[in-house]
Amino acid sequence: MGDYHFVYKDVEGTSTQWDDIQRKLGNLPPKPAPFKPPAWTPDSSTTNSRPDKSKEWMDTQNEEELEDLEDDPDLDDDRFLAEYRKKRLEELKEVARKPRFGSVLPIVGADFVREVSQAPPDVWVVVHLYKDGVPECGILGQCLDELATKYPATKFVKIISTDCIPNYPDCNLPTLLIYNNSNVKATYVGLHHFGGRRCTPEGVAFTLCQTDPVLKDREDGTDSSKEALMKQVQNIFIRKVVAEHEQEEDGHSSDDD
Repeated sequence: MGDYHFVYKDVEGTSTQWDDIQRKLGNLPPKPAPFKPPAWTPDSSTTNSRPDKSKEWMDTQNEEELEDLEDDPDLDDDRFLAEYRKKRLEELKEVARKPRFGSVLPIVGADFVREVSQAPPDVWVVVHLYKDGVPECGILGQCLDELATKYPATKFVKIISTDCIPNYPDCNLPTLLIYNNSNVKATYVGLHHFGGRRCTPEGVAFTLCQTDPVLKDREDGTDSSKEALMKQVQNIFIRKVVAEHEQEEDGHSSDDD
């Protein structure tokens, strides 16, 4: 008959009264502390890969990332975010469809039809007829460079005057031609239309928007009507005048000190 040996173990951390007495007498080592598992903390990689989805977070996503959210379970439980995703996706697609320029494009006579006359119907084109060495052309050109950056949905081009119109007189420079839908909408001959040699980008913008909403930037979905643009240009002009006035006062204060 086999010899069986049983070992009985109690819950970890418990001890007998006899063991407690022996520890007090120093015959046994101190009782080890019971095991405690570390507190649970979320995995940082998991947390970062699934951020809290909100309207602000969705504004930071590009078109491809928003497309990937179509079957996201988090959006299925939130109708507002699901609708906002669709709206934001349409806005990004609309921006992608709209041409973006952002600078003054130099062209030659052979480019005129393609770049100006055949521009899309919803694109306004500002054509600067100029010649190197004419100071007034340089002044207006600097203003147009700034406006082209500020209004990237409007197309700005520049072309040497005689390359566009043979024998065009230099006394008419600079000249601006405003095109839309293959038609000339306005013509400005000479710098006096924009305030002469003291013209500013704001003054040029104000003149261009007097009759039509020439300057457009639809990326942020703002109103592009003539009235809205005129108000925007006026506000920019006022802020610039106030800033220049404050700088002059600071300069006089420094001189007095």
